[in-house]
Amino acid sequence: MRVGHTYTRHFDLETRQHEILGMDLGEGPSRRLLVTGAVVYLVWTGGLLLLFGMPSQITFTLYFAPPALVTFYGAQRSRAKDRRWNLTQWALTVRYLAVGHRPVINGGRRAADRTEWLPLRGRLGDRVEAITELPGLGVLNDVLGPDEVHPTAGRETRIDLKARLYGADAVYRAYRRAGGKQKQQ
Repeated sequence: MRVGHTYTRHFDLETRQHEILGMDLGEGPSRRLLVTGAVVYLVWTGGLLLLFGMPSQITFTLYFAPPALVTFYGAQRSRAKDRRWNLTQWALTVRYLAVGHRPVINGGRRAADRTEWLPLRGRLGDRVEAITELPGLGVLNDVLGPDEVHPTAGRETRIDLKARLYGADAVYRAYRRAGGKQKQQ
C-alpha cells in the first residue's frame, strides 16, 4: 500500500509586523492575527456601540474581552485539521449546525428536496439526548425533529420491465441491418 505525505504545512511562512507607527515590536505578531483582530474588534465594538452606546467602566470588559479571546484562540492552528485556523473550524461547525448538509445528487444535476436534507437531530448526533435531558430543555424535542431519520431519494420510480428472448435468427437479422461488417484488427 502506498502512503502519501503533504509537505505544504512545512512551507507555511508567516509574515510578521515588526513595527507600527515607528514603534518597534521586536519579533512582532503575525499580520494575519493583526488583520483578524482588527476586523473582529471593528465588527464587535461597532455593533455594541450601535446597540448600547459608549461603554461604562463596568461594561468595558464586555466590549474588549470577547474579541480578544476570539482573536487569540481563533488565530491558532486547529488540532483537528492542522491546515486550518480554529476560527475557520468554528465557522464551518456553526454553518453545518445552522444550514446542514445538502446532498449532491447525480453530480449536481438535480437539487435535493427539503426532505432529503439532514435534519438538525441527525446533525447533532448522540448529543441530542444529553441536551434534551437537561432541566427545561425537553421542549427542544419538537424543534430538533423526529427521532429517526429516514433517508429518501425522492419520489419512487415505476419500472416496467419486460423480458425478451432473442434467438439466433433475430441476432442474424440485426447483424445484417447493421451492414454485416466486422472490425478488422
